[in-house]
Amino acid sequence: MKNFRLLIVFVCMCLLLGGCKKKEPIKEPKEEVKVPKQTFDQKPVDTHEGQVRSLLTGKWVDEAIAKKRPIAIMLSNVKIAVPQSGIENADVVYEAPVEGGITRLMGIFENFQGLEKIGSVRSCRNYFIDFFMGFDAIYSHFGQAVYAVPVLDSEGVDNLNGLDNIGDTVYYRTSDRKSPHNAYTSAEKLEAGIEKMGFRRDYKEGYSGQFKFNSDDKKEIDIQGTDTKYVQPGYFINKPWFEYKQEDKLYYRNQYGGPQIDEATGKQLAYKNIILQYTPWEYYDKNGYLNINTNTGGKGKYITNGKAMDITWKKENQFDPTTFMDANGKELVINQGKTWVCVILDTYEERINISNELIDYKD
Repeated sequence: MKNFRLLIVFVCMCLLLGGCKKKEPIKEPKEEVKVPKQTFDQKPVDTHEGQVRSLLTGKWVDEAIAKKRPIAIMLSNVKIAVPQSGIENADVVYEAPVEGGITRLMGIFENFQGLEKIGSVRSCRNYFIDFFMGFDAIYSHFGQAVYAVPVLDSEGVDNLNGLDNIGDTVYYRTSDRKSPHNAYTSAEKLEAGIEKMGFRRDYKEGYSGQFKFNSDDKKEIDIQGTDTKYVQPGYFINKPWFEYKQEDKLYYRNQYGGPQIDEATGKQLAYKNIILQYTPWEYYDKNGYLNINTNTGGKGKYITNGKAMDITWKKENQFDPTTFMDANGKELVINQGKTWVCVILDTYEERINISNELIDYKD
């Protein structure tokens, strides 16, 4: 009986102790937080802030550079004067024959800053004036043929002539070559000449450029036409040719039997676009000065990405841009990049070779 009472007391004490135990609070279920997965293959989008399309190449460039008028510089192309210095920086190069069967070059530079030696700089011919004015450029030359004088004196033809009083400001002579093949200029001297002459620095209002470029950054224009690894414009003395390289889809320039390079960099010149512009012409006089007609219009070729197609060209007025057109008469759209324009006397069209084989000119 005594043991029974002890058992009852023990059970009661256990019940009392259990009732005093602290109850655990009821926990609310946690809300699931979804963390986005990180991706490391996304490239930043280039908004091209502070940039605009170049009117010379169609590529994105700094706005401060793109809005300024380019410089068109006359460059000697006789064998004693090559290689030229600074020519690799030219975005557009014009090549045209002058007297005696030689050619002269005109490089059109958008960004020439930092160049200490550009040249050698040679004299002007009147048809080069018509070409550079189409780019709303400032013209750099050292002298001129007599037939160019009245054109240079025309209103709006802003030029830095080495034979004028501005000559000592803009040009200097070197000792590595004989005169007249040793006249050079630099970025600093060009800027000083432009400042001294008070020339307008920015493109004129409403000017939209000479070339119409493909605006797509990713997709290039592959034209329909003749397969073209080699382009030989048929000039007599320097006998130049361009060779297409599939690796970078550029045409590499050669003349006088080998690569044409820039003296300053040692690099061979290469271009995305080649334009052959066939022009009517006649002699001015018995001295061989050429009167190349830049305004009548005519035929030509556009070459890019290993193909060549027929085009035409026209010029509304003497100093207006040249308009190039495709076979349907629509304005030609060209690939972004540098362009070389060969001006071809139309009576020598048969000398041109556009094919996959390089020919050997005997004359």
